[in-house]
Amino acid sequence: MKLQSLRGFRDILPAEAARWRRIEEAARAVTDAFGYAEIHLPILEATELFKRSVGEATDIVEKEMFSFLDRDKTAMSLRPEGTASCVRAGIENGLLHNQQQRFWYAGPMFRHERPQAGRYRQFHQIGVEAFGMAGPACDIEVIALSAALWSALGLEGLTLELNSLGSPECRAGYRTELQAYLRKHFDALDPDAQARVESNPLRVLDSKHPETRAVVADAPSMNAALDDASRAHFAAVCEGLDALGIRWVHNTNLVRGLDYYTHTVFEWTTDQLGAQGTVCAGGRFDGLVAQLGGGEVPAVGFALGIERLALLLGDAQDLGDHGPQVYVCWTGSECMTAAQRVGAALRSRRVRTVVNAGDGGFKAQFKRADRSGAQWAVIVGPDELAAGRVQIKSLRDRDAQQQTFPIDEAPAYLMQQLGIGGLSQ
Repeated sequence: MKLQSLRGFRDILPAEAARWRRIEEAARAVTDAFGYAEIHLPILEATELFKRSVGEATDIVEKEMFSFLDRDKTAMSLRPEGTASCVRAGIENGLLHNQQQRFWYAGPMFRHERPQAGRYRQFHQIGVEAFGMAGPACDIEVIALSAALWSALGLEGLTLELNSLGSPECRAGYRTELQAYLRKHFDALDPDAQARVESNPLRVLDSKHPETRAVVADAPSMNAALDDASRAHFAAVCEGLDALGIRWVHNTNLVRGLDYYTHTVFEWTTDQLGAQGTVCAGGRFDGLVAQLGGGEVPAVGFALGIERLALLLGDAQDLGDHGPQVYVCWTGSECMTAAQRVGAALRSRRVRTVVNAGDGGFKAQFKRADRSGAQWAVIVGPDELAAGRVQIKSLRDRDAQQQTFPIDEAPAYLMQQLGIGGLSQ
């Protein structure tokens, strides 16, 4: 039997991992700038957590979760999304009662979906959640945070789609009205939409099926069902985004697939990834904390897909260089310890350094050094060791002369050549 990864699960190889690293570093810098603290959450949770939060009538719970019973017959699931886990952690650790909290997290999620480019059964998200702040200001803040991340990554061409689901009362009233309309046009809907008419009718609004979209085009408008307070909240969000210069479009059919959303919902979309055009999505979920056993705590957040952002970054962008800058070559067992000490001295000065390991003479080591992408080679041989010196050779400038330095002076010279400063020797 040939061993290989499971369907929908894949390896992230070094070339792509460089894009992931850039995304994660940018996310850390932007969330720090906005005052969000990092939280780490379990991959495995009680199945009941997702049934109570996401909704039993959603595709995630009905079809997509990886769920099983453990040896104690406890029902548990690999997390399909991060918000429910973040709320559970906040309640369990007493972080949400009469407090304001701003969190962010990153990690794998799991859904048993049909794999496509940018969508896998194990996928990775960065999530941002803010608790304890009612009103439109925090909606504006989390959307501005997402926009700042695109700027930090140098991404252009993303479209912000915005809508309001209003209060729970507005949503409930609209649900009844929409169901009545869809029942009248039931035979014109595609099978998936027909299955949702009774269980989750709002999901019919974002159907991609042509016949269903034709029915939805004449459906009652969610915006017409909003009360005055919901209209005012949405208008304030729109005005705040305008004031920050964040462009948006109003998508009246944007509903999001999870039951816990209220008021503002949004998506950042692109036309560069085919059918998987949503890069980031979120909104306000004021009732979820109470739904999971906490108090009445307002909340808003979003999640973005790392795989899809990595596809958008592509290979052409400057992703930064995380490979070695210096490769230390040595020969002769007596030179091994000296080479390791040179490597340690360089690394302590933040010079990315590989010290040769394994067999091979200098010719083979130079080939390895060149393939590694290092700019400089440091050579420690028996003659150099006896003289207390090393040789330094440029791997990128073939015309440069090889130079000899005392061992203690080599790090300073290489730092100067690499433009690294600010640390004492």
